[in-house]
Amino acid sequence: MDKDEIKNEEDVRRSLSGKTVFEKDVLIATYRIPRGKVSTYRRIAEKVGKPRAWRAVSNALHKNPLHPVVPCHRVIRSDGRFGGEKKGAKTRMKLVENEGVPIKNGRVTMHDDILF
Repeated sequence: MDKDEIKNEEDVRRSLSGKTVFEKDVLIATYRIPRGKVSTYRRIAEKVGKPRAWRAVSNALHKNPLHPVVPCHRVIRSDGRFGGEKKGAKTRMKLVENEGVPIKNGRVTMHDDILF
């Protein structure tokens, strides 16, 4: 299935054949993050029932085959910073900022209205 053909959560799930159950759960949870909101690796881990697996969440998102349909750029560190290599982090920060998420000194300004 082409990324342009993905219209809903079921389409996302069908497009993830070959991924583990955990990876699918992480990518589906990430798909649910609305524009203008962010989540953290820890919160995604909690949502998929693996609260201590935040590093595994990061690894699953690093292998996201459906960006930007599955908006992994909306998942950040608990301190509001963008993880990963510098260039990629800067790109993700710009994408989130363009979606209306407030950024100050390279970090998301964390508050309940922003967190998903």
